[in-house]
Amino acid sequence: MKYILALDQGTTSTRAIVFDKKGNIVSSAQREFAQIYPKPGWVEHSPRDILGSTVAVIGEALVRANVSAQEIAAVGITNQRETTLVWDRLTGEPVYNAIVWQCRRTAEYADKLKREGFEEKIYNRTGLVPDAYFSATKIKWILDNVEGARARAERGELLFGTVDTYLLWQLSKGRIFATDYTNASRTMLYNIHTLKWDDELLRLFDIPKSMLPSVHPSGYNFGVIDELYFGAPIPVCGVVGDQQAALFGQLCIDEGDVKNTYGTGCFLLMNTGGKAVKSNNGLVTTLAASLDERPCYVLEGSVFVGGAVIQWLRDELKIIESADESEVYASSVPDSGGVYIVPAFTGLGAPYWNASARGVITGITRGATRAHIVRAALEGIAYEVCDLVGAMQRDSGICISRLAVDGGASKNNFLMQFQADVLGANVSRPKIVETTALGAAYLAGLTRGYWKDIGQIKNNAVCDREFKPTMSEIRRLSLLEGWKKAVNQTIL
Repeated sequence: MKYILALDQGTTSTRAIVFDKKGNIVSSAQREFAQIYPKPGWVEHSPRDILGSTVAVIGEALVRANVSAQEIAAVGITNQRETTLVWDRLTGEPVYNAIVWQCRRTAEYADKLKREGFEEKIYNRTGLVPDAYFSATKIKWILDNVEGARARAERGELLFGTVDTYLLWQLSKGRIFATDYTNASRTMLYNIHTLKWDDELLRLFDIPKSMLPSVHPSGYNFGVIDELYFGAPIPVCGVVGDQQAALFGQLCIDEGDVKNTYGTGCFLLMNTGGKAVKSNNGLVTTLAASLDERPCYVLEGSVFVGGAVIQWLRDELKIIESADESEVYASSVPDSGGVYIVPAFTGLGAPYWNASARGVITGITRGATRAHIVRAALEGIAYEVCDLVGAMQRDSGICISRLAVDGGASKNNFLMQFQADVLGANVSRPKIVETTALGAAYLAGLTRGYWKDIGQIKNNAVCDREFKPTMSEIRRLSLLEGWKKAVNQTIL
């Protein structure tokens, strides 16, 4: 049992990474898959693409490492959260495409829940605000809009799962129907105080309880991947939502620790220990990854479009050829020339929660160049994170002096330095920025006994670079004021 394998099933790609005992990457494999946009604001994935890419990258990572399935001590699965799948209990066949967390098709229904006075009840039980982002409205949409789905669900024929549950079910050949606290806490159906599915919310959304998986700690012996896939059974000992996985991978296990992941979206999480902090600033309260039956609580703010704005520059505007090129262009000009980009492509997340907002580019003059546009896009990511940090500090009463960062866009040195400047705080980037996968690996390895305890894995943590603020306070406040004006122009 020489290695731990982490499966990171993300929004735009699936990745498998083989880690050794020191937390080093032995091999990795990644595969992008199609994004489906049936209508404006709608986002779907093919369940076959999710499963197919998963099997492919695990197999490829094992081959690249020259490792057999028997040498893998355990697998940790981390996944895009809230994305919703419903499938047949007997055949495993999905009744509809996966509805992705970004999808806004149920925004009108979520607004209706607020108008009818359910916001406080939902928040008090789940720590979440009524929004299309979360799974409950997506499940209801499938049951209401896919022919025969509701009747089949009421007969006990259909199952619901977030991506982790769907993969566990498929990889175990239907023997595992489970999830963990972190994923359950993002469905808007799970009571984060009693740690149970909430019967009253199930009635509100008209969802049969028979559809729901069992819920366990993130570090748990879930079962095994069937030997037909990779030649030998492999224990699955960790399941965790991607953002909580990154929090654990950054070893933010103490009260007040904060991390931000720069992925497709941006996700800022603060560990608040045993206290569920109530937010008055548009944040949500959720559960942290755990190795036991009592998880810590987390304050979280989410930005729908973070690193995805770099993909937009590359794929839609075609003004850069690669993500790495964005840093070159942004660094080639001293500032954005007054240009601001607010990438509200699918509405605004925390702390605004405005589903109807749409992206804007402001401050364009005849002198604006490609470099100014690229720089403004990167700066927009940093401004979004500043909004989240401000809200989190107001809610928690904790002044954030250090931000741990990870995710693909955290490799961009320009973005990280600008983040430190406009935040007025140190930004710490670890040597291994794939902390989402590392967190899943740590949880699986600790559960399996591959690592003895947290102390042993703390020795693996190495800081790659610390970015310190260098911008004057006058300049910082001036830029933030310009950002606020730009955000106001996104409201339709």
